[in-house]
Amino acid sequence: MLSYIALNGSLGTGFKETSLERGVAHGAAFIGADSGSTDGGPYYLGSGAWIWSDRAYERDLGLGLAAAHRLGVPLIIGTCGGGGGDAAVDGYAAMVDRLATEHGFAVRVACVQSEVDRRLLVDKYRSGKLRPLPGAPALDEATLQLPGHVVAMAGAEPIQDALALGADVVLLGRCADAAIFAAIPLAEGYDPGPVWNAAKIVECGSAAAENRKGQDSMLCTFDDDGFVLEPLDPDLRCTPNSVAAHTLYETADPYRLTMPSGTLDARTATYEALDERRVRVRGGTFAPSDAYTAKLEGAAPVGYLSSFWGSVRDPVILRQLPSWCASLREQIGARLSATWGEDYHLDLKVYGANGTTGEATEAVPREAVIVFDLVGATQEDASGMARAAYHVGLHWPVPEWRAGSITTFAHPYSAPVVDRGQVYRFTLNHAMVIDDADERRAVFRTTVHELGRR
Repeated sequence: MLSYIALNGSLGTGFKETSLERGVAHGAAFIGADSGSTDGGPYYLGSGAWIWSDRAYERDLGLGLAAAHRLGVPLIIGTCGGGGGDAAVDGYAAMVDRLATEHGFAVRVACVQSEVDRRLLVDKYRSGKLRPLPGAPALDEATLQLPGHVVAMAGAEPIQDALALGADVVLLGRCADAAIFAAIPLAEGYDPGPVWNAAKIVECGSAAAENRKGQDSMLCTFDDDGFVLEPLDPDLRCTPNSVAAHTLYETADPYRLTMPSGTLDARTATYEALDERRVRVRGGTFAPSDAYTAKLEGAAPVGYLSSFWGSVRDPVILRQLPSWCASLREQIGARLSATWGEDYHLDLKVYGANGTTGEATEAVPREAVIVFDLVGATQEDASGMARAAYHVGLHWPVPEWRAGSITTFAHPYSAPVVDRGQVYRFTLNHAMVIDDADERRAVFRTTVHELGRR
């Protein structure tokens, strides 16, 4: 029998301390948490900024670290900082050092960094070993040399390598969420099908509970008959429906999950309620792949963003909103070109009509919010262009208006233009073939540090 604790769905978003205490009282072979995502777009990878606050990370990390130390088991944290860049791994190691020192104990920390050497990327590109994934951007050698960051997504094997070095704590760069929770059960010899199925479900902590109120912890227990999931808050409950539903979350295929070493097929899995709060899962198969691959994610800067937005209630404008916005876009383009040339990007979205989907609709909205985004080579340029566009948009006439000037929208802030800083785009969404274990260890570089009590 093997149990483990998933702290929450994203380190830094919180969990109940009492829930973790229940998990510690039960016992666990390890504690894990994911700490990153591409949900917020390319900014966090491109910039290296962390998603949540330092205080939020330190609270969650400190509780998890202390609990793992009390149990004498590893703590595994994936995708440090949000994007999983090398600097974030170093930053988390510094946090562990401070926290362990405060608690008065020493820890052996394995840092697994996963930013990819650009020369290796070029070699892989030339040898046809960078495979585009669905929706991948166009790729050439120049793209591989752009500033920003490129990371490879670790599977279970780099975690196993780190643990083999005697690590008490494993801090990873970009890492597949499920790999955090699969590495140790796989090493202990459990069936890979149920192992990966469980890891996919628990990667977001209590998100597989039916009545989740926020982020919290989940307990997973393996035995010879599959695994059992139990939320560690006694007020939460798992049901067959809520557990099965989470296998569908963030996957392109409702049954298949591809990892570096192979693919989970969950079609044979069954879900059974043991009581009002616990669910047993059986089945699922895992097919090893012919080639070991690592997903690549890249993000590079494209310029600086300034934005403004305003709400429209005028029925005269709303009746002809698509054509009015098209003429407005054309006029703003002419205004910007006269001063800045063609070195800009204008994006105009209409929420309340088609801002979410971008698809045209024949329905006339009762109100709409127009969002204007301007990207320039510098923040000064972007801000200047946005202010020029704001003036055009605020007073842009409609064909039916004959009585002089018009004010078209209400803006919520003064000054109306908000400077957003540098913005990024994704440059890579590809699978890189890794030839052997030595190359894998070169991509996922592991260093070991003795941290904590002086």
